[in-house]
Amino acid sequence: MAYEMSSMKHVGSHPFNHNQSHEAEREYDRLRDLARQEAAKRSSCFDKAHQAYERRDAGAAHALSEAGKRHGAQMDAYNRQASEFIFRENNAEGRVASDTIDLHGQFVEEAEDILEERIRYAQSTGQTHLHVIVGKGNHSPHHIQKIKPRVEKVCQELGLQYQTEANEGRMFINLTGGPAHSPPPTHAGGQQYPTHSVYPGAQQQHHQAHRPQHQQAHGHQGQNDEVEKMVKKFLPRILRKLEKQCCVVM
Repeated sequence: MAYEMSSMKHVGSHPFNHNQSHEAEREYDRLRDLARQEAAKRSSCFDKAHQAYERRDAGAAHALSEAGKRHGAQMDAYNRQASEFIFRENNAEGRVASDTIDLHGQFVEEAEDILEERIRYAQSTGQTHLHVIVGKGNHSPHHIQKIKPRVEKVCQELGLQYQTEANEGRMFINLTGGPAHSPPPTHAGGQQYPTHSVYPGAQQQHHQAHRPQHQQAHGHQGQNDEVEKMVKKFLPRILRKLEKQCCVVM
């Protein structure tokens, strides 16, 4: 997998959609910065390899090319760690509901493939809709939303109806193929959302809120387990598909 890191745009100092600790933000930034450093080393090696080739120094050209590939592999490893790290942080129990996925901090290509896999998983488990947190573009250059257009593209390709929610940083996708009449977002992490209608699962969630605490804890662990399954099953496959693609962060 090889990114064209020179064209990457960072989300800024707020890749998280929640009040994470400064340590979490530093770790995310550290991993992305390490990837950029490896990208710079890779580019330098490839440039020098080209120069060596023009000098007809085949041995040096080959050695430099191999060194560039190693730096590229290390860059991919750091980007993979950053993608997995922020996915876990933003989608942990209490931060998003079970019918919601947060794509903050992902490169656009990462977000696209993560969403595609999440939609397939949701449909395979009988889920009827999905809320997607795409961000408002507040931390992007010129405040332009980067991920939202890609989410729209995925929906169009899959024949799914979607709409922007009252919060412009969120989108609603109808996974059944029907019209996108957005239900209210479910509660997560103490956030309060307006409730104007009842949708499948809302009544069940209401009863779960009054279950004994140990049962709620079991449910919370279940959601964390689902996040971990998504990370282990989908992200390695997703990141392998990004070879030679140009990535942009929302």
